[in-house]
Amino acid sequence: MKHLAVSCCLLVLSAGCGSSVEDGVNSANTDTPTTTIDAQLQAVIDEHGLTGDPSEGRNLPRISDRLAQLGMKLFFSKALGGDQDAACVTCHHPALGGGDGLSLPVGVGAIQPDLLGPGRYHALGESGYDGGPTVPRNVLSTFNSALYDSGLFWDSRIESLGKTPTAGGNDGEGVRTPDTAWGAADPGKQSLLHAQAQFPVTSREEMRGFVFEAVGTNNSVRSHLAARLGNYGVGIGELASSRWVDEFRSVYGLVEPVEILITFDRIAEAIATYEATQVFVDTPWKAYVQGDNNAISLAAKRGALIFFQSREEGGADCASCHSGDFFTDEKFHVIAISQIGRGKGDGPTGDDDFGRFRETLNPEDKYAFRTSNLLNLNVSGPYGHTGAYTTLEGVVRHHLDPVLAFENYDISQLDPSIQITNMVPNTRNAQAQLAANRATGMQALQNVSLTDEQVNDLLAFLDTLNDPCVTDRDCLSFWIPTPDIIDPDGLRITAFDKNGELL
Repeated sequence: MKHLAVSCCLLVLSAGCGSSVEDGVNSANTDTPTTTIDAQLQAVIDEHGLTGDPSEGRNLPRISDRLAQLGMKLFFSKALGGDQDAACVTCHHPALGGGDGLSLPVGVGAIQPDLLGPGRYHALGESGYDGGPTVPRNVLSTFNSALYDSGLFWDSRIESLGKTPTAGGNDGEGVRTPDTAWGAADPGKQSLLHAQAQFPVTSREEMRGFVFEAVGTNNSVRSHLAARLGNYGVGIGELASSRWVDEFRSVYGLVEPVEILITFDRIAEAIATYEATQVFVDTPWKAYVQGDNNAISLAAKRGALIFFQSREEGGADCASCHSGDFFTDEKFHVIAISQIGRGKGDGPTGDDDFGRFRETLNPEDKYAFRTSNLLNLNVSGPYGHTGAYTTLEGVVRHHLDPVLAFENYDISQLDPSIQITNMVPNTRNAQAQLAANRATGMQALQNVSLTDEQVNDLLAFLDTLNDPCVTDRDCLSFWIPTPDIIDPDGLRITAFDKNGELL
């Protein structure tokens, strides 16, 4: 269901995840009659309890709601960037698939703050930048982010303690965040998205910068930003002009003093509501699951069988990790994607990324990252926690044999500004962890042998998981403020690409 005028972060495709056999698999015979494949797929749909619609049973806002409209204005405003040069949309533009189209993000300190996507660079020497990206992980799309129930970010450092299906973390059990101890709820966080919206502004590389609140805490950063928008306390006079008080009163009422009216919890609530409206699930696969046998091609149907069926059934067992209508188990798996970029400060050289281990300290979680959903993959690349693969075929083939894929890895697909100094030893360590997990018998990615035709069929199936709206600028226009929508502070990002074309 899309929330249009009235309603309207990545890929961990674990082909063979959970399997223990490393020889070939058999795809459906290309001469098999369509009716036979339809019958086989109907059995698969029944077995997995699929409805085609992961938004079913959820209480989701509409983009036309006043709170969502306030959230959109906040999302696009550089006033929430510490140095007023970055906004939420800097890394999450709807026209870029709810992401930024880059392997690794360039947040604050860009040469051209409103240039988004490929061609966005830091100024050389700016706060020690060398021009390349400083954010260590690939951006996860905001599209369908409201459909996660367990956690957000690649390591689920924003984590629902209750993990109640369809609740999005809003189940009364609370949400753990980096501001709280392991297993402890962060008070007042209403949902996963509400909690998540509290943190990009605290990251020096993403939005905070290196001057604003230079020695401040996460909470002092948030409080300062709220005061900036409300023009009170420490934030008085920081915006050349501001109509944020009127905007918040249009949602929350006229009675409260400004210090209570504009708080960061409310800023985060509005942003989270806007993000929660970005539900794009009207895919050809949904139509097929719901009874339209002509909604997808024969090749896609063959690919669906490869995806869903176990190896014993002639498939690749992808659905053991990419399960359900949202195509994710929301768990953590080691797939040994090439470790490019600056890393998260882990390992002897400080440029490795230990993934979920950073949260749990469980050795089996080292180099494990959350399974991303597979909807709208055509617009959510590059893929993997480092964005190491710029094509969907590349990351699919990686999962067939991670070691071989790394031996043949084409580094030319990366922007030359990306740091690759210790890519080889760091990636080899991830491969060693994958091998160790396999040896212990735990659920782990296993090698799979597919023919080129089978890979093409699998790609054809993945193509059916795209909602046409995500490539239609007119359809996406509801999530992008037009010139007639009030710009409360004159700091709205009017995004353009490297060719100067408006997004």
